[in-house]
Amino acid sequence: MRLKNIFASVWGIVAAGAAIGIVAALLQKLGNPGNMGVCVACFERDISGAIGLHRADVVQYLRPEIIGFVLGSLAAALLFREFRPRAGSAPVVRFVLGMFAMIGALIFLGCPWRALLRLSGGDFNAVLGILGLTFGICIGTVFLKAGYTLGRSEKAYTAAGLLLPVIMIGLLVLAFVFPQISGEPKNDVLFYSVKGPGSMHAPLLISLGAGLFVGFIAQRSRFCTMGAIRDLFLFGQTHLFMGLAAFALAAFLMNLGLGQFHAGFENQPVAHTMHLWNFLGMALAGLAFALAGGCPGRQLFLAGEGDSDAAIFVLGMVVGAAVAHNFGLASSPQGIGPHGIAAVITGFAVCLSIGFFMRKNVA
Repeated sequence: MRLKNIFASVWGIVAAGAAIGIVAALLQKLGNPGNMGVCVACFERDISGAIGLHRADVVQYLRPEIIGFVLGSLAAALLFREFRPRAGSAPVVRFVLGMFAMIGALIFLGCPWRALLRLSGGDFNAVLGILGLTFGICIGTVFLKAGYTLGRSEKAYTAAGLLLPVIMIGLLVLAFVFPQISGEPKNDVLFYSVKGPGSMHAPLLISLGAGLFVGFIAQRSRFCTMGAIRDLFLFGQTHLFMGLAAFALAAFLMNLGLGQFHAGFENQPVAHTMHLWNFLGMALAGLAFALAGGCPGRQLFLAGEGDSDAAIFVLGMVVGAAVAHNFGLASSPQGIGPHGIAAVITGFAVCLSIGFFMRKNVA
């Protein structure tokens, strides 16, 4: 109980944010892609490729960090008696929001965490992404003020709350039973990148341990990028935002110390310089996060607590990654995908419609 009180304090959220920033920079040093020590969207995309949902051979790897986020959160929730299975709040809508959140993130090339990590590593293209994220979340707060809601979740069976953690355990077993064969893109079950970002990763056990640690402290502190920006604009509260600032500052200082800071717009790792689409891609993602009630990291931590609605959003993101790569929506370092512009326009139309029609005075 004492640990819970520590993480619930201002210094607790600051410590949690700083710890996550440090872990992210260290994971990059240990082998994860540049400015991508931790990226929930990118790592879920890699998992989507590892299990064969898409065939983009440069982004296929079963990322242990994502597994650790869910299982670390589960451990914290069980230890502090906060595991509360619940479900039933507009699942199809949450799935669709997860898909468009992923599509927007892959047009920018990163989730909110990676946007901050890119900036802390000197990638100034991330400024447009962060501004877009803020803009999208602000649109979401307008809908929240107007009565937008996905309804209330109801208590569910324990088995329902454990489904996503069990899936994650299953993926972890696959990672151990079917490791990559040296130089080969596929074994009997899983796909592995032999070039590109998917081929770059820290050692499996270190990545898993880092994920478990982050999942544990994030569940304790309620760390959430979207929530930090939403609370700042909607309620004038800075509690979560302090954690966000600590995350970025710690990552920046670590990158300086590790020689990972390279300032500029050009030649940044896994990034493009199409500023409008950096902005609009993250604006779409930010709107979807706001309407769903949490950033992609927070959704994983909620799923670990037994929230099946958050699990549906996570699965939507995994499928969204497959859609983005199978249909030419995702960006690359060369720029936006051939059908990325249409995807952004469609995504805004869908998300704005959800925000407008799912208000209490419209139902």
